[in-house]
Amino acid sequence: MSTFHAVVWMDHQEAHVLMFDREHVESQRIRSRSHHKHQGKAGDASAFFAEVAKALTGSHEVLLTGPGAARNEFREWCGSHARSAAEVIVDSIATDHPTDNQLVALARQYFRKFDAMAADPTQV
Repeated sequence: MSTFHAVVWMDHQEAHVLMFDREHVESQRIRSRSHHKHQGKAGDASAFFAEVAKALTGSHEVLLTGPGAARNEFREWCGSHARSAAEVIVDSIATDHPTDNQLVALARQYFRKFDAMAADPTQV
């Protein structure tokens, strides 16, 4: 599904990728192959992050969310390994464990404000 917006909730164990437009939401869960709470092996983290980056193909603006450091580690990883994903990530915010519906509502609200500010540089 090619959509303009996506939101990703992630920790070191899994990622919920939600791509959406005004009428549709498509969700995908990606689980880490590592059994460790924090990715101990760089290869495990890299494979997990690569799957998440691939899932973002077609999105133009991506919001990263989650409770810990995984979202920021993913953003840094994208800067070195998945430039197309890195270019569409607009922000990373801390969240607890919302439902997918709550996550989409949060992202819709975020992107309304983000898009309004991007269209009007005086709102910075």
